Amino acid sequence: MASSRASGARLVEHVTKLGEDHPPIALDSVDFTLVDPIAFEARFGHVLDYMARVELEVDRNVLELTTMLPDPPDVDVFFYRDVWQPQEIQHGRILDALQVHLGREHADADLDSVGAKLKVLGALAHLDAFQDVVRMLYYLTGMATERSAVLAYNVLHDGTREMGEHAIAQTVIAPIKRQEPGHYAFYQLSARGLWAELAGWQKWLVRHLRRLSFSPVGVNNDAQRADFGDVMETLAIDEHSDFTAQVARVEMELLWARDKGLPVPAYVTQAFRDALEASRARV
Repeated sequence: MASSRASGARLVEHVTKLGEDHPPIALDSVDFTLVDPIAFEARFGHVLDYMARVELEVDRNVLELTTMLPDPPDVDVFFYRDVWQPQEIQHGRILDALQVHLGREHADADLDSVGAKLKVLGALAHLDAFQDVVRMLYYLTGMATERSAVLAYNVLHDGTREMGEHAIAQTVIAPIKRQEPGHYAFYQLSARGLWAELAGWQKWLVRHLRRLSFSPVGVNNDAQRADFGDVMETLAIDEHSDFTAQVARVEMELLWARDKGLPVPAYVTQAFRDALEASRARV
């Protein structure tokens, strides 16, 4: 119990500092100056669109969380309502403004639909023991999402600098990528703490549901799966890359430590492979 209280206090401290140190990025701090907008759009336009859509859909994500978790810990609400959502929505607005500046359409974000599966989870989560299972799935998804974002923004930042687009690299990509690791840290701390408290049957259920539900960040349908594959191609990511291993590292450690010799859960590798195949199939 003392350990649980200490973990909770550490999380509150982390979220408080995250909010204080990283306020939402002001749109007027961004410099959209481009040296070669045509070349930049051709190389990274679809990446910006995908990332903007994912970031803008945080409003729907919050709605999903309120559906899935009827009685979440106070620190979770503090994180996703007061820190994560304001930061992420501003990332989306800035990336979307950049792609419009490049002559593209606004991102087509789905802001208000909650799937039937999540509603079922929310109904079951009124049972405290099952809500802990759902919370664990939320933390695992958050870790994979934020780790993907950290890695993708690093690659995008490098590519933007290589093209000589220093204004975009310094005032758009760099400020966004500085905020993502703190989100990842919240999910990792939360996942490690909760996993240690779960009963054996809860851990079994988490493993089973995670196998069934895993998908790359932002993938909710076949078209988005192919779009993610396009992003993978542009950022030189494949299903066997270090990118994939890093996305799943903590998940592998917590859920599958007993499966020695497997660097990445098979369902993660398969999900990334499916995205690449979907992208190549529509070319």
